[in-house]
Amino acid sequence: MGLDIAAGAETEILGSVADRPLIDRIFAERGIEAVIHAGALHKPDIARYPAQSFIDVNMTGTLNLLEAATAAGHDRFVFTSTTSLMISDAIRRETADHAVWLNEASGPLTPRNIYGVTKLGAEGLCRLHHLERGLGCVILRTARFFPEEDDTHRDLTGQNMKANEFLNRRATVEDMADAHLAALDRAVDIGFGTYVIAALTPFRQEEAAELKRDAAAVIARHFPEALVLYAARGWRLPASIGRVYDAGLAERELGFRAATDFAAVLAALKAGKGLPFAHDPDYVSPKEAGGSAA
Repeated sequence: MGLDIAAGAETEILGSVADRPLIDRIFAERGIEAVIHAGALHKPDIARYPAQSFIDVNMTGTLNLLEAATAAGHDRFVFTSTTSLMISDAIRRETADHAVWLNEASGPLTPRNIYGVTKLGAEGLCRLHHLERGLGCVILRTARFFPEEDDTHRDLTGQNMKANEFLNRRATVEDMADAHLAALDRAVDIGFGTYVIAALTPFRQEEAAELKRDAAAVIARHFPEALVLYAARGWRLPASIGRVYDAGLAERELGFRAATDFAAVLAALKAGKGLPFAHDPDYVSPKEAGGSAA
């Protein structure tokens, strides 16, 4: 069953994860067997909601679900986290002389905003419920998959930017859904695990310095047709890449690999087919119509 503050095709109950009495009633009445927890306020909401709302939803809401799950005797819990919490101010400003290679071992983690701080705190709550209650918890640090325009960059068209991001920091929403199902299936065997979820990068870590200096040259080695295919559409390849999300651990331990990657984007361009990812410059979160936090 789906719980959300916004009505939708998969929403059976309207309400917030921050509402503990509602959560307890749902668990008591619906026979819930496992939780995939994707409800949150996220980065664009910083401009719309106070910090307390992020704590109420992202942290207290997560605690509500974890406690309800353990009380119900659940053996697994999947938490949707974010790669955003791995991005310090220095990484965001790309001050390094190489592309920063980001995986599950990256740290120390110093989130730069209330979104990242509360998601990292919620990850800690999952870890505690595994250690203290034995709940199998899998945390998925999801890369970008939103359909709307980027709210910080305007140099490229939205489609061009999203296509570029499949090189180092994006996946489709369909692949993200599949990753959650893989995590749900493997959670008990894993016990506790954290995984970066993105399209598998074609790059190797030893290429990090060159990616920062001349990304187009590195891309050309891996994808000789990319420049011509991009030029035909009036697109540009990135001149420099400042960070790479490495999703290799998810493939090795979850058995998950995103079906859509940069090669699939180029294949669609070559075949003259529709792009294999969602882009909607007019997209507005359904919850904004209701005027409350998820």
